[in-house]
Amino acid sequence: MAGSKTGTIFQVTTWGESHGTGLGVTVDGCPAGLSLDASDIQLYLDRRKPGQSRYATPRKEDDAAELLSGVFEGKTTGTPISVAVYNKNQQSKDYSEIASYYRPGHADFTFDEKYGFRDYRGGGRSSGRETVGRVAAGAIAAKLLTQLGVTFTTFTRSIGPVRVSDDRFCAEEIAKNPLCMPDAEAAEAAAAYLDACMADQDSSGGVVECIIHGVPSGIGDPVFDKLDAALAKAVMSIGAVKGFEIGDGFAAAKATGKGNNDPFCRTKDGKPAKMSNHAGGILGGISDGSDIILRAAVKPTPSISAAQQTVRRDGEEIEISIRGRHDPVIVPRAVVVVEAMAAITVADAMLVNMSARLDAVKRFYGSDPLSGGRI
Repeated sequence: MAGSKTGTIFQVTTWGESHGTGLGVTVDGCPAGLSLDASDIQLYLDRRKPGQSRYATPRKEDDAAELLSGVFEGKTTGTPISVAVYNKNQQSKDYSEIASYYRPGHADFTFDEKYGFRDYRGGGRSSGRETVGRVAAGAIAAKLLTQLGVTFTTFTRSIGPVRVSDDRFCAEEIAKNPLCMPDAEAAEAAAAYLDACMADQDSSGGVVECIIHGVPSGIGDPVFDKLDAALAKAVMSIGAVKGFEIGDGFAAAKATGKGNNDPFCRTKDGKPAKMSNHAGGILGGISDGSDIILRAAVKPTPSISAAQQTVRRDGEEIEISIRGRHDPVIVPRAVVVVEAMAAITVADAMLVNMSARLDAVKRFYGSDPLSGGRI
């Protein structure tokens, strides 16, 4: 299957299915010497694992990370890092009924059209559980980026009609409620909204926002490999994401140039800096040194117990009610997935950028080719 690999230098390949033996990832191109152990990866996996609240699937999985290669005595070796997470609580019988028909909102139909065959147990490679590998790789990328001064603040911006208020924004609140909202009042209102959705056998969508701090200016390329284009591709590759924006995003379509442009000023140390950040930290596809601000629109969970119309593989029209264990809202568990894909993208872009300027290459290897190498 094509399409399971991403990256130029920091290369990520995910593998596994929702109801197979396990899932995982191979990361190639991570520099040697990075301090890394399974606990670093587990911190990220614990943020996405199921069964942590009434707003997540009741499937119980420890999602314990097992490092198979690429690390020795607590340091990366520069060789491929392989991480496995074994499935323990799959209940494939819950999905036996759907083998003969196509679930609305799922990839059942398109998988059949492409391959003529599909793994109907939880969606196979199209399952949200595929993101286990992405999150494990994102944990490695984030650990690398912390060495370069890059950090993340990622959270639920909205669920259904309930949106976080900037006036009540509190980063510490993100970890204090199951909806990952930095606004306690909004989290309470969103919980009530979700309870109503669940009572109506329905689900909800929402928006994840990711703020990337500390990315230096000059990262990204100006044409096809723009940093914002790379981030868009990475985040849009998450199965439940149906929309993406940087900075003001779609609101820029209603703005004027006076209101949308970010004026420059001179800082105390004499360097140029933006006075606002409508662009979201990227100009011309290249980072400008400001926070990179992106948002992902996440669709409602397609697996709902309300009656829906569909067809069998032979074309017979039927009405179904989907059984099994499903999230009434994907957004809170998608927060760390969006962060992981952003981290993978930025880590790769920063490694690629090392060869952009001759003076940087000369500093690394030494200006005198006869001097014996790096200085």
